Amino acid sequence: MRFISTRGKAAPHTFSEAVAVGLAPDGGLFLPESLPDFSGDLARFAGLAYPDLCLEFMRVFATDIPPAELAGIVAASYRGFSHPGIAPLRPVGKGIYALELFHGPTLAFKDFALQLLGNLYGRQCRVRGESINALGATSGDTGAAAIHALKGHSGTAIFILYPDGRVSPLQERQMACTGAGNVFALAVDGTFDDAQAVVKAVFGDRSFSAGLRLSAVNSINLARLLAQCVYYLHAWLRLSPAERDNLEFVVPTGNFGNVLAGWMLRRMGVPIRGFKVATNQNDILYRFFTTGEYRAGALQPSLAPSMDIQAASNFERFRHYCTGSDPAAWPEFTASRCSDAEITGIIRRVYRDYGYVIDPHTACGFKDLNPDRVSVVLATASPAKFPDTIREAIGIVPTDPSLEALKSRPIVKHRLPADPEAIKAFISARAV
Repeated sequence: MRFISTRGKAAPHTFSEAVAVGLAPDGGLFLPESLPDFSGDLARFAGLAYPDLCLEFMRVFATDIPPAELAGIVAASYRGFSHPGIAPLRPVGKGIYALELFHGPTLAFKDFALQLLGNLYGRQCRVRGESINALGATSGDTGAAAIHALKGHSGTAIFILYPDGRVSPLQERQMACTGAGNVFALAVDGTFDDAQAVVKAVFGDRSFSAGLRLSAVNSINLARLLAQCVYYLHAWLRLSPAERDNLEFVVPTGNFGNVLAGWMLRRMGVPIRGFKVATNQNDILYRFFTTGEYRAGALQPSLAPSMDIQAASNFERFRHYCTGSDPAAWPEFTASRCSDAEITGIIRRVYRDYGYVIDPHTACGFKDLNPDRVSVVLATASPAKFPDTIREAIGIVPTDPSLEALKSRPIVKHRLPADPEAIKAFISARAV
């Protein structure tokens, strides 16, 4: 299978080539040249363990990787998850499920894709005999997951930009307390959107990015999007036929990558009835799906910082498949927005009604669930990553041993302006 740019001005790439560069040479995002149809495979997929299902899915795309080698990469990617089900589907209330995506090494859904991407990078280094310098921007969880996937790996260095003071303290510690010599946590001025713009500008300098073998680890990277399709498929297969027919996935999202993965799976023949885009008070996606207008507003720091975004990078992939701006053209989508005050109240209500503790991002998904649908809410992060918010809401302080261990380690971060030239100079001095 080959992969093309959303902007149509780059030559088709193989899977490994698209993963290695991340961003297409013309500044666009990679997508499969054509989407496969899995509708005839669903019965065969039923009952597969998560790694086996992931392998069956990914081998359709990663056609340039020998099957036995791909099997080893996939198996290694999910070995470090703490729950035997990898992505357990937990009943919460009548017609309500939580798809728990926080049992990976950094306690957030980003681990599903980034553990796989890290191992794909490792293969790239071995096969090509070349080093890779990974670059990305994060609003919180992506950076931690990417760093964990690559820390200490020979032949790689990773540079993660994040908005200084705008991620949770534990999210920052997951990035800046690794002690690994190949990890660089770059705290930049401004917002996530500022950091993301810098990353795109650095990749836009083709001579620089090619010369240093830069690769994007954000949801810009094709491998991340494809890996995220798998947990939607895994959840769909575990519901009864009647539940599947009336299913709505409820997806907390800011950068649009998480919900786009599910929507693309629908276009691959999995009959998912609909998706609900759940935003925090930075509601550009809510406004788009309710009014048809895609326009950035002023970014407001929130209790759900990983969704503090006003420029959704993956929206370019969505536009590639769709034309026009009439929200009636996309009946698969509904949307909601959630203020900080509502987040605290929802955490309290869900705990009171169901005895279930959710993090602030997942709380956005629990707002105004459709009583006429079966709702699968994507639980995107462990509540232990946001102890202050949980304590304020329900008087409980959730903990996790991996996070507690970080509290005694020194923070090593580099404060830099959100300026492409400053970032390029920093990377040049430390690239492998």
